[in-house]
Amino acid sequence: MQLTKPQQTIANDKNRWRIVVAGRRFGKTYLAIREMCYFARIPNKTVYYVAPTYRMCKAIVWEELKDKLVKLRWIKKINETELTINLVNGSKIVLAGADNPDRLRGIFVSGIVIFDEYADMDKDVWTVMRPALADKGGHAMWIGSPKGKGNHFYEMFQWAQDQDNWSTYKYTTIEGGNVPVEEIEAASREMDERTFKSEFMAEWVDFVGLVYYAFNETHIKKYTPIEDNTDPTPNTIHVGLDFNIFPMSAVIAKQYRWGMHIIDEIELHNSNTFAISEELKRRYPNTVIKVYPDPAGSARKTSSNTTDHKILFNNGFEVLTRRAHPAVKDRINSVNSAFSSGKILIDPKCKSLRNCLNKMSYREGTNEPDKTSGWDHMLDALGYMIEFTYPITKMTTQRTEPSRWAMNAPATRRFG
Repeated sequence: MQLTKPQQTIANDKNRWRIVVAGRRFGKTYLAIREMCYFARIPNKTVYYVAPTYRMCKAIVWEELKDKLVKLRWIKKINETELTINLVNGSKIVLAGADNPDRLRGIFVSGIVIFDEYADMDKDVWTVMRPALADKGGHAMWIGSPKGKGNHFYEMFQWAQDQDNWSTYKYTTIEGGNVPVEEIEAASREMDERTFKSEFMAEWVDFVGLVYYAFNETHIKKYTPIEDNTDPTPNTIHVGLDFNIFPMSAVIAKQYRWGMHIIDEIELHNSNTFAISEELKRRYPNTVIKVYPDPAGSARKTSSNTTDHKILFNNGFEVLTRRAHPAVKDRINSVNSAFSSGKILIDPKCKSLRNCLNKMSYREGTNEPDKTSGWDHMLDALGYMIEFTYPITKMTTQRTEPSRWAMNAPATRRFG
């Protein structure tokens, strides 16, 4: 595969353990696919790719990996359910989610295991996987974006810097060479400083205190229908929806060219999707309703034989959602960035939403929002809508199509 200069530097490194911290769009997934194929080219090797969840494995790397291997004619058999690929040379590539640690026990890795977005995994995942590499001399690579100095990824990165047979790399988005400079400059203007430093400059920014630190009283403004003069779709409302039963939460917004004005909120305790659908239609009759729900609603069933998303659709709503859960940090960063760039205003009557924004904090000593506080449901509803509408990852990348797979491998049998 044709690699950028930083990617090639990492690929040429022969150390057994490599850690790569990089900004958005550096090309971490592309590098991961290259490394998997590089080790799997040797007959009878076992290669693992581990992401925080099974869904992320499918969303991030599965289709692209298959496409590359199909073009090379390396594939013997694919198991779509187990996310495994057997190659014609006897090697095997396995994708697994860190949310199912039992699947990682009792295995062996003779090639390499790649931990993608390791900061979002439990640190014990490496403890579980380490014995799998012992007898066959397997390698490991950790890749991801930083999540602050309180995270185990930071601790590992610092510890590894003076260890034998370990390598550490840290690259900004611009150093990756895949994103134009003007895109980075635009992101720096649109995003809050802390998120930009973490996501694009690959800095270890501490996330302490309030989760939604970009929100303040300047974002409170009473909604008046006169604003509809600048609304391209005046008969439409946008609804972020969290399916939690205690309570089921929704935030309702009008969208304008400048952003979204949150005009209402709904909290229904011990409720279901049927009930909140009826409440939305009662409050907003003869209105086009676009709903941004929890992606899990495509499978989750609410006291019936149909899914939550299907219930919304059958009630005449337009359902807009990701195929898989966006990372929690992506939702948080999108909301903070939207507040910083003036894309969100909130009507003062939305007291529950305002209260949650003012009180949701990180768990002490971690970079994880404190879900036990009860302040998260209304914020999840807001996050689903804002992340879908104003994602921080939407940017133009410069990609050079590879002319060949240049692995520069030792003298071993290749195929394809």
